[in-house]
Amino acid sequence: MALQIEALTISTRGGQALFAPLTLTVTPATVVTVMGPSGVGKSTLLDAIAGHLVPGFVQSGRIWLGGRNLTALPAEARGIGMMFQDAVMFGHLSVGDNLAFGLTAKLRGRAARRGAVEAALQTAGLGGFYNRDPATLSGGQRARAALMRTLLAEPQALLLDEPFSRLDAGLRAEIRSFVFDHARARALPVLLVTHDGEDAAAAAGPVVQL
Repeated sequence: MALQIEALTISTRGGQALFAPLTLTVTPATVVTVMGPSGVGKSTLLDAIAGHLVPGFVQSGRIWLGGRNLTALPAEARGIGMMFQDAVMFGHLSVGDNLAFGLTAKLRGRAARRGAVEAALQTAGLGGFYNRDPATLSGGQRARAALMRTLLAEPQALLLDEPFSRLDAGLRAEIRSFVFDHARARALPVLLVTHDGEDAAAAAGPVVQL
């Protein structure tokens, strides 16, 4: 299921385009990296694809996923998952309940939903963490938990907005591999925004300069 961007550009209300019209296809199990100077619109591009474009910007062009035109659909109907710089978790919920928040509505029954979360925690190396306070997690643990929460929603594409930038050098490579491996195992098309050339090299896919 490919993610396709067709002549997409984003402009301010005053008509100033952030970047030239972008046409791009991200095939399944491929990580395409978007790079460029600060302020060029990399994160805003991801917002537009996910359906979160803030007021003050206008987009033109079309967005497709698996042959389905997403352009006019609300964010919740697009089937796109996102990870951000900060692995934000709800402080009033346990680690397990944070993951359960991302579960697809198709999964019904308390036992089935609990089982899915427990399995995701095991996959992330967080077995036994269901009742833990998220404030007690390390940066790497939070990043792994955030990815599992995103994947539990069963997205059909994944957008990464510099999710490794706040990790130290030792963790960065580990978490980067963890995210890429899980996305590829699910044959997800992935679009990564980063300033780091090592991220782009690890992604081992096409690089787009805005």
